[in-house]
Amino acid sequence: MKTLVLFYSTYGHLYKLAEAIAEGAREVEGNEVSLKRVPETLSREILDKTGATEAQKAFEHVPVATPDELVEYDAIIFGTPTRYGNLCGQMQAFMDSTGGLWAKGALVGKVGSAFVSTATQHGGQETTLRAFHTELLHHGFVIVGLPYAWQGQMGHDEVTGGTPYGASTVTGGQGERQPSANELEGGRYQGRHTAEIAKKLSVK
Repeated sequence: MKTLVLFYSTYGHLYKLAEAIAEGAREVEGNEVSLKRVPETLSREILDKTGATEAQKAFEHVPVATPDELVEYDAIIFGTPTRYGNLCGQMQAFMDSTGGLWAKGALVGKVGSAFVSTATQHGGQETTLRAFHTELLHHGFVIVGLPYAWQGQMGHDEVTGGTPYGASTVTGGQGERQPSANELEGGRYQGRHTAEIAKKLSVK
């Protein structure tokens, strides 16, 4: 069985959450897990001005995925920062390039899941996840979220991400907040849970 954790990250927050999700997915016996990113669409000039160039050095070693390779995986877990309550442009551009796969029904029956980040607690985490789910449904994915069996999203004693639609993290307005221990644990749970379901569905 093969699982892909596919993300876009501007400053590294989603990369850290993606690593946690991959860790969880690797706990499922017989699961081969790949961590990849989608292509950057912003110019080097803009990346330099926003400080993203320096931040992205931390994960520039992560290979860039192509749409055609999605067919190789049993489960794909997508990660995107939120932009105005929706997918970021880089991830949307990647998804828009999967039309050929959609036309052939190449992803029908695969397991799909999503995770996000926002600057603020109410910055569109759930709307972005639900928007992503819509796109996955058009491709025929079997969608997996982050069930309340993971008790980390039940507490209210700390600021934390985590929704029944998928793992999430809050970055702070200036990106000063890194994923918390609770958010990372939610990611590991989601990675493991998604892979477990994919494994069950792959049994012949």
